[in-house]
Amino acid sequence: MLVTMARKTGSDDPLAPVTLAVGQEDLLLDRAVREVVTAARAADADTDVRDLTPDRLQPGTLAELTSPSLFAERKVVVVRDAQDLSADTVKDVKAYLGSPAEEITLVLLHAGGAKGKGLLDAARKAGAREVACPKMTKPADRLAFVRAEFRTTGRSATPEACQVLVDAIGSDLRELASAVTQLVADVEGTIDEAVVGRYYTGRAEASSFTVADRAVEGRAAEALEALRWSLSTGVAPVLITSALAQGVRAIGKLSSARGGRPADLARELGMPPWKIDRVRQQMRGWTPDGVAVALRAVAEADAGVKGGGDDPEYALEKAVVTIARAARSRGRA
Repeated sequence: MLVTMARKTGSDDPLAPVTLAVGQEDLLLDRAVREVVTAARAADADTDVRDLTPDRLQPGTLAELTSPSLFAERKVVVVRDAQDLSADTVKDVKAYLGSPAEEITLVLLHAGGAKGKGLLDAARKAGAREVACPKMTKPADRLAFVRAEFRTTGRSATPEACQVLVDAIGSDLRELASAVTQLVADVEGTIDEAVVGRYYTGRAEASSFTVADRAVEGRAAEALEALRWSLSTGVAPVLITSALAQGVRAIGKLSSARGGRPADLARELGMPPWKIDRVRQQMRGWTPDGVAVALRAVAEADAGVKGGGDDPEYALEKAVVTIARAARSRGRA
């Protein structure tokens, strides 16, 4: 089963005469094409697939590809970067949209935006099946993508596991999808944070966010251990200062917020509900002065790792210790 994390409009039938995939996320665009091709080959194993870029789709080419065949063969014609088609070719495509051929599925991949908007509008007006494939620039979008990947496989993963996977892999959707596939294949039962840590950071403590978690919890020794392991496995120091900053700011934001249900606070503070619960546990013992001290320590460390100091590792260690002390942990260090 294919996951596009995309809103579909018009017919949901992948064998609709025209499919319009709109966006700039390569993985989702490729999945939109694969879904159509898979459906076509399920209907006819001998389906002919033509995958074309604008330079290969000259005026008249589409008419040749979609002309009636003596053998009435099924065909899928994929046009990539449709926003870059020449004006004459756009006329051909618009004409085809008005009278699509039987047994042929046209797939238009369009980046969206102003360029080539006339073709985009014409395809929508013609009733094309549309698959949105937006670039996922926000961490929350990538987190939602990972959750959907697990749901599609019918497997369960904890919210913390999904977050750790995004933190460990980064913004590449192909790598995230591949990681989910590997975890599902190798691990039985619910996939949790510890499992993801073993696979993708060598151990759970290696994540930059785990360094931050242990520091704001006041667990200085564990935070330092996690920091050294993270650095030894190639985690960029700037990512660690970023995680420390997020951890301390979350403490500050939640401590100054009105009380309420996690869902309400999540909306107010822009955090997922599960994180509200985690930060509530972490903030025990923190004071406003402690938050201020910790934020100054993060700022100094950030300057140190960005060239303001001679030893980035020492700058990070100093920040971690200062934050852990500021946490004023009660029996957890």
